Amino acid sequence: MAPAPSWPLALRQGVALANFTSWKVGGAAEWLAEPGNQAELVALAAWAQAQAMPLRCIGAGSNLLIADAGLAGLTLCNRRLQGSSLDASTGLVEAEAGEPIPTLARKAARLGLSGLEWAVGIPGTVGGAVVMNAGAQGGCTAEWLKSVRLVDPTRPEAPFDLPAEALEFAYRHSRLQAEAWIVLSARFQLEAGHDPAAITARTSANLHSRTSTQPYQQPSCGSVFRNPEPHKAGQLIEALGLKGLQIGQAQVSPIHANFIVNTGQATAADISALIEEVQRRVMTGRGIALHPEVKRLGFGPGG
Repeated sequence: MAPAPSWPLALRQGVALANFTSWKVGGAAEWLAEPGNQAELVALAAWAQAQAMPLRCIGAGSNLLIADAGLAGLTLCNRRLQGSSLDASTGLVEAEAGEPIPTLARKAARLGLSGLEWAVGIPGTVGGAVVMNAGAQGGCTAEWLKSVRLVDPTRPEAPFDLPAEALEFAYRHSRLQAEAWIVLSARFQLEAGHDPAAITARTSANLHSRTSTQPYQQPSCGSVFRNPEPHKAGQLIEALGLKGLQIGQAQVSPIHANFIVNTGQATAADISALIEEVQRRVMTGRGIALHPEVKRLGFGPGG
């Protein structure tokens, strides 16, 4: 096992990653660190590069399935990499990668900045929202992102910026899903000059709509499958009578069929098997392929 760096960064060994995912599943990280600023993240990436070890970065763990066997190498969790600046006059917003996207949405609303009202119910970080082109209720990250600051783990000494146009955004997709680059921060261009009370009310209404129709009281990852337009994944699954379908302690939510919940002691293998079973039944019953929007780590090549 590689020696830890000599500088005072908190690296830990054998940390259970179940505590870092919203599904509450996943094996241990060989090494885990939670950098508190961009300089620490870059230094840790450089250490991993020098050790020739795998490097992965996670955020809130809300759209993530980590294998029961855990992850080799260094896992960076950016949830401490928080902070944002918002200009009420221009609508320009800059946020660190670990800033919770609901927090940023509320800050924007209080300043009368419109554009992130949809994001208040998404339990993820700014970095994750950029990578996945997160969206809800008719809005998505790509509509408002201006640019992103990145670090390439193979050249961590040279962080760089890319405009949103270079990220190849599509539905729940960005170029970053195929790259090893790590998001450090993001800039958004929102609409300034709105009534803060009106934007706050709209934001709160969006949150109520999500929490009243989705199983927020149980561990889940949010929506499991992308909507195969013009269909809705949840409607397809429900129409086949799959609400409540269970493998081990992983269950298709009785509240919302596009959610898989951990009913107690589910494993990542349980969840993975249930995802595949739902895919099989929807293909057999409707001839439609469901594609997960969940990011999988530790499941083999590319995962």
